[in-house]
Amino acid sequence: MERAVVQVTLFGLLLVLASTLPNKDDWNIYSFHINSTVTSRYATTVITSRVANRMDDSKEIEFQVRIPKNAFISKFRMFIDGQWYDGVVKRKEKAQQQYTEAVSRGQSAGLVSSVGRTLEEFKTSVTVAAHKKVTFELTYEELLKRKLGKYELQIHARPMQPVKDFKVDVYINEKAGINFIEVKGGLSTKALANAITRTHADKQAWVYFYPTEDQQKTCDGCGEQGMNGDLVIVYDVNRDTSLGDIKTSAGYFVHHFAPSSLSRIPKNVVFVIDQSGSMSGRKMQQTRIALIHILNDLAEDDHFGLITFDSSIFHWKRELVQANKKNLESAKTFAQNIQARGATDINAAVLEGARMLNAHPREGSVSIVILLTDGDPTSGETNLEQIQSNVRRDIADKFPLYCLGFGHDVNFEFLEKMSLQNNGVARRIYEDSDADLQLKGFYDEVATPLLTDVTMIYNGGTNLTQTNFSQYYNGSEIVVAGQITDNDIETFTPQVVAISRDRRVTFSNTNATVEYTGTDFDSHVQRVWAYLTVKQLLEKELLFSGPEKKNVKKEALELSLKYSFVTPLTSMVVTKPLGEKTDVLHKPKEGGPTQARPSPVGHRPSARTRNARRRSQGVSSGSLSGGLRPNIPASDHNIVVAVEEFLKTSQTNSDQVVSMVTSSVPLSHRFLLKTENLSLPLCFDVTGDVRLKLLHHPNRELSVNGELDTVTNGGFRRIVIHFKTDLYVEVDTNVITVREGQTLTRHTGQDLITAGSLTVIRRNKEIDVAAGDTRMVIYIHEKDGVEFLWPVLRQQPLDNNVTGIIALKPAVYEEVQQTPSTKLKIKDQEIDVTRSNAFDYSIVSPPTLDCWLMSAESVLQRRLDDFIVTQL
Repeated sequence: MERAVVQVTLFGLLLVLASTLPNKDDWNIYSFHINSTVTSRYATTVITSRVANRMDDSKEIEFQVRIPKNAFISKFRMFIDGQWYDGVVKRKEKAQQQYTEAVSRGQSAGLVSSVGRTLEEFKTSVTVAAHKKVTFELTYEELLKRKLGKYELQIHARPMQPVKDFKVDVYINEKAGINFIEVKGGLSTKALANAITRTHADKQAWVYFYPTEDQQKTCDGCGEQGMNGDLVIVYDVNRDTSLGDIKTSAGYFVHHFAPSSLSRIPKNVVFVIDQSGSMSGRKMQQTRIALIHILNDLAEDDHFGLITFDSSIFHWKRELVQANKKNLESAKTFAQNIQARGATDINAAVLEGARMLNAHPREGSVSIVILLTDGDPTSGETNLEQIQSNVRRDIADKFPLYCLGFGHDVNFEFLEKMSLQNNGVARRIYEDSDADLQLKGFYDEVATPLLTDVTMIYNGGTNLTQTNFSQYYNGSEIVVAGQITDNDIETFTPQVVAISRDRRVTFSNTNATVEYTGTDFDSHVQRVWAYLTVKQLLEKELLFSGPEKKNVKKEALELSLKYSFVTPLTSMVVTKPLGEKTDVLHKPKEGGPTQARPSPVGHRPSARTRNARRRSQGVSSGSLSGGLRPNIPASDHNIVVAVEEFLKTSQTNSDQVVSMVTSSVPLSHRFLLKTENLSLPLCFDVTGDVRLKLLHHPNRELSVNGELDTVTNGGFRRIVIHFKTDLYVEVDTNVITVREGQTLTRHTGQDLITAGSLTVIRRNKEIDVAAGDTRMVIYIHEKDGVEFLWPVLRQQPLDNNVTGIIALKPAVYEEVQQTPSTKLKIKDQEIDVTRSNAFDYSIVSPPTLDCWLMSAESVLQRRLDDFIVTQL
């Protein structure tokens, strides 16, 4: 079946902001959801924005999203007029020709640009017909990095108008146990603080942020255009063993190592400060302030040196000295009198810093060079490669070099490469009122070394990420992932060897947590390995040249394509409806110019074909609303249920159908089984007001059953939850009844209900249920004045033994025949199907979705009776 299409190419690494065009008189964002799931520090975030065109003519609707520079986009798609348009990650060069042609035709290019310190802004748009809807859905992934003893998940929201259905849902699952959790950021203050619900239960935590439209106008940075700010989830985990937290699954492992009960190692630090003319004014003032604060924090057993430079080098003292009170006061006086002037001789300054450390060997200590500069070398040696070679020769892997680039004019790539060559990192310091705090904050990260020469050893492991680390600092974390040889967990033995002060230490605690997580966790551990591997290969590409550079680039590209990561080596191609202009989106390089990228072409049915199909189904084209998926990963909500009346067809020649048309014919309830990366879901009918097994989680002793109603286009009249042996919760549209042991309570308000580790929260027309690693939302919908319930699984349990209608895996099928009738192939079985449609009640405003209709047994690949229960 050929389809005519136009495609859009998306580039870039991605935190979280989605927004659309600000003219709210033309369109309405009626739903805006951000759903983030963090498992073992790896966050998968889905942003879903649903927009309706209010106008009597077509409108271009734009979708913008801000995401962390550290993240990878792994999915983007749009839902328009009953059709999903999915993105496919491809090698970026493949689209270059289409991009060039698009520009030559005068078509505008899209944009991914840096905004602020930690975000990049992604933007695309699509034309939406009069009174129609569009859904944008973007997924990105990131490994949270531990700094100063905590992880931070940042969510930035700026929808450009108050949104009636605005929700942020965060779920954190840490097997090591959650030590603390806090909610910070501008969106957690004033009136918006009342919109936050935080629940912490040992190894799990939930944060819900559901501000009303009025609350969205009253916070700092808020107004008639709605919210504009950050929500930051801050937490840390328990650390019970010195070896750390190790998880294995399906031949892969991830190891988090962050020992804390260690003595600090005294340090030798040389500060190399640029005082060239470009540092004049506020830059130099803030540098002086930060340097004085840092000097105040030096411990007495630390030794330090201080160099400033322009075209010449200026010493406070020519050798390192102890950080005693007298020396610190003298150094602070020197720092207060630093004046900006002259050119920039980076080469001589860094080499002098290295000389001072090399001339000051001290048993049981750690050495560090910290360079602060705001520009390119303009004096002395100015060849960048020669400078890097000189510095690498003199440091000789004996200590790390940390480079801080002040402002946007600095050659950041030069500093980054020089840092990586010498076991350090580069950090940009932004010209802002808090630049002194940024400088001090970086120093705090490296202020307390605990280990040096850290070697991570994995007997029985292969394809490992980085395993050697020059230093480990208090409050940070070392993360290593890899594969287990032959998936033999019995022979897999982790060990860490390092230097602590002046002695060699070995971490090989046999009681450490080496946890096998089971098959449902397979993709998570494997994706952490892929994420880390790609990140480190991209760093190596920056360092290498010649054949080595080519090989690491090839490996990084192959992994990016395999795991659908949008990286500097890949682009995401997204189909659009026929006639749309080409958008081209790319990731900007840190500190570098933006680059254009291409857009290939694919296929989709023409508008005329789609409208004809709808008319043949008895539904006019104009009556269909845009369908959309719930704001959660596909693996977490693959089954949704829709209901339609069983239509009597008395004008038929089919004896089978005629025999069914009687006065006692029950209604047919239609279920949708979502698919992964396929255009149409599958659907099947369940006849009558039967009782269904919605979810059964034996290891948690959790069961959820529901009773279908007899209302036209209805849903469930009752849903019952059984938890452990003595907890029973019954939900209907008016009351939540809880029986715990002999105690019976009824709840009709919106209060938080807690019974053991089960929590139930009702908010307007939805009920949120959380138990252990499972989270379910029950929507209350209304049809012709009658209310009914609708269950959606928001957090898929990790256990592979979980069953039930709402816990089914995504459908996988192949379309094998189109004429004379359509056939789908599921697990080697060819099945006749009919194109039909159904309501999707898994969201607040249910759209109508097209679907492939077949028998329940064909979809479920088992008997429907397996899902029917005799009592709730």
